[in-house]
Amino acid sequence: MIISRKKLAKAKVEKLKRGYSAYAETEEVAGLIEKELGRIELPVFVDRTQLGYWFIPEDNGTTAPNCPPDNLDSPCT
Repeated sequence: MIISRKKLAKAKVEKLKRGYSAYAETEEVAGLIEKELGRIELPVFVDRTQLGYWFIPEDNGTTAPNCPPDNLDSPCT
């Protein structure tokens, strides 16, 4: 199965919008996430490690607890 990096990045941004953290293994996907975050002005902390990139949303009180964090087809997106 081939997974689009752009779709993957968008799904991770949706997780961040719901208040969940997201992980990107590659610099390419991390860059796409950062670009989208800059466009929507969503404040996150980015932890760059040797193993990948962790995106941790800054608490703004807009989390949606009834939405599962990893369901790409969720009605919450």
